[in-house]
Amino acid sequence: MAEESYPEELKYHPEHDWARIEGDEAVFGITWYAQDALGEVVFFEPPELGAELSKDQPYAEVESVKAVSDVYAPLSGEVTAVNEALADSPERINADPYGGGWLVRVRLSDPSQVDALLDVAAYRELLSAT
Repeated sequence: MAEESYPEELKYHPEHDWARIEGDEAVFGITWYAQDALGEVVFFEPPELGAELSKDQPYAEVESVKAVSDVYAPLSGEVTAVNEALADSPERINADPYGGGWLVRVRLSDPSQVDALLDVAAYRELLSAT
């Protein structure tokens, strides 16, 4: 398991997902808090390449020894890459949620949606209220 962390450069969604903005694309994953709450991840069901994701809507499932959880899109866009390594090693989500445990890469359809996401201070405040 990774140690608790919330990188400053990421944007956060209230459903415990993160986005790393890279120009007109973004990489999505789940936060340390989400993977910790899930427990040991045993399966990741990604969306199809080319799928259109809608902000705040489920786009994938993560299955752990405890539960199956939907993963919510922090932003809208088209899936341009899926982390294929998770098919054989879904535990990467637990070990490195912000690195090797990334889920998908998306070409953003509305980059202005980034403004509605939380920065790290606001996300930590949300966590302290739970």
